[in-house]
Amino acid sequence: MAELAIEGSDVIARMEELRSEINHHRFLYYVLDRPAISDADFDALFRELQKLEEEHPELVIPDSPTQTVGAQPSTEFKQVRHRIPMLSLANAMGNEDLDRWQERIVRVLELSPEQASKLKYVCELKIDGLSIALTYKNGKLVEGATRGNGDVGEDVTLNLKTIKDIPHTLSPENAVKIPDLLEVRGEVYFPITSFNALNKSIEQEGDQPFANPRNAASGSLRQKDPRITAKRKLAAWIYFAYITDSNIPELNTHSQSLEIMESLGLPVNKNRKIATGIDEVKAYCQEWAEKRHSLDYQTDGVVVKLDDRSLWKALGTTSHSPRWAIAFKYPPDEAETILESVEFDLGRTGAVTPVACLKPVLLAGTTVKRASLHNFDQVNRLGVRIGDTVVVRKAGEIIPEVLRVVLEKRPSDARPVIQPSNCPICQGELLKSAEEVVLRCTNYQCPAQVERRLAHFVSRDAMDIEGLGGVLISQLAQAGLVKDPADLYTLQAEQLLQLERLGKKSVDKLIANIEKSKTRPQASLIYALGIKHVGSRMAEILAEHFHSLKNLMDVSTEKLDTVEGVGPSIAEAIVQYFHDLENRQLIERLAALGVQIEANDESPKEQVEQTLTGKTFVITGTLSMDRADAEKLIKARGGKPTSSVSKKTDYVVAGANPGSKLQKAQELGITVLDEGQFELLLGV
Repeated sequence: MAELAIEGSDVIARMEELRSEINHHRFLYYVLDRPAISDADFDALFRELQKLEEEHPELVIPDSPTQTVGAQPSTEFKQVRHRIPMLSLANAMGNEDLDRWQERIVRVLELSPEQASKLKYVCELKIDGLSIALTYKNGKLVEGATRGNGDVGEDVTLNLKTIKDIPHTLSPENAVKIPDLLEVRGEVYFPITSFNALNKSIEQEGDQPFANPRNAASGSLRQKDPRITAKRKLAAWIYFAYITDSNIPELNTHSQSLEIMESLGLPVNKNRKIATGIDEVKAYCQEWAEKRHSLDYQTDGVVVKLDDRSLWKALGTTSHSPRWAIAFKYPPDEAETILESVEFDLGRTGAVTPVACLKPVLLAGTTVKRASLHNFDQVNRLGVRIGDTVVVRKAGEIIPEVLRVVLEKRPSDARPVIQPSNCPICQGELLKSAEEVVLRCTNYQCPAQVERRLAHFVSRDAMDIEGLGGVLISQLAQAGLVKDPADLYTLQAEQLLQLERLGKKSVDKLIANIEKSKTRPQASLIYALGIKHVGSRMAEILAEHFHSLKNLMDVSTEKLDTVEGVGPSIAEAIVQYFHDLENRQLIERLAALGVQIEANDESPKEQVEQTLTGKTFVITGTLSMDRADAEKLIKARGGKPTSSVSKKTDYVVAGANPGSKLQKAQELGITVLDEGQFELLLGV
């Protein structure tokens, strides 16, 4: 008896440990967009808990992760309660799991072998993105929300409206009637080409890139500023429909609902199949095991649903997932290979990144020769040595990374990876600050940094000098014609004609483009300077607040702290940049060469009467004007828009469908304005 008690105690302790760990990783994944483990590792934890609960049903608790979906929604957005819960899907990790799933269906529905062989399933690629629910009333998009915990999600309607794939108004074809109320479910994802472009721009700014497209999609959709979401170029697939309209017959099959959604103008993935029998389902899953790597979006499996919707009611759902659907998941793509050497890449801000040079290996449809080691802290954690056999995977199936070392295969002559003390390009000193994990080259004139800074300066979101690509920048730098951005504005046609592959027509066009860039907006110029932590959106915020680069150059940290969105680290980086004599001299040279460092529209903004000085505003709900425009009007009059209600808030502006902020304002006795009163206060 004592032995049984101890065993039972161990089981309870392990179940509690698993629940805590799973909930922790759900929060990291769904709310913070910062997963700490792979999907495969998470699934293993989840399956272990499921198995223990099946063996000990008396120990199952209502709030176990197996009985719930997702994670609690963030408090950043208004909460939305789903009319119909957004459930998760049970996973099939192989053909055996598909067989067991079908066996349960056959048993519950009491089907004969012949009937079972004729069951029809809809197979759709499982999109690795962020689940959403869209509500259309009389054909108009009125609400868009994230899944959240399955019952309550976040209102991200404005951000979803920036995604081109999602129609604001349904456009029916073939005389399809628009339901009075239509709720559809889908997935927002990051196209791989857009994701790679975003990560490239983030790395050029010296910041940490996104780990995978799923994280990037989630982070982009949950931005407070819809303009940032719009720039990310997200996309969406819609895969489910609920119609609550008595004038429209109930949908008989899932495949029919997909066709109807297509005819209404909703984006429905054409990579799908109606399969007869479970063997056809298996064949479809096998077919896409390799084909999926050729797509411009991530798919980590196949969702299989019974086509006949009348069977859904008979099968029902658990608290976690429907019994009539399952997600067939592909195993993570990993491969063993040899680490032959380590090289060191240098970024625009001097950050040194160790890169593993590998014996070529086929992984997720491509040959991998190089993989990121991220930083030297990671090198030490892995304990990796040159000559080791390592396991490589594609993080999010995009970026190759070294996952672990196969220690039992370590050769006797394996050599440690030596952290360099000098820059691999210029031999300058490398330093690591207490706040960072990266090593940085301290030589501002390091050739690699110079070229990266020039490439950033001429990029599209910066000075947008068309025709100045990486190859030409290298030629200009190596020929000694350009050492910093100001030198670009001193280039003469005869100098450019001496370079390879440049004819007179190309040179004339390039000179014209350089000249044209002198009048770029102030936000573009601020971004082009490459100030640490100042991306394109932050540059816009600074330009809106200070109106020009000239005004920004002498601001104090205290002044910057008053700007919404500018944190202490950003403020410190800005002040440090402009305190540097070389940086100030660069700006003076740019101005002397005709680059505008003062905004043309500065005076009208200065003339606005500062009627709201010292007043703090919070906007909640939907206004007829764009929220960003409303915040600009507040700032222009000296006020300060903020995102949370506190005792220091002076006014809460409540639009349609206000959230919990309105209730908090009423509890604190804060003045609440409707849109008309708000406009009177603004004087517009």
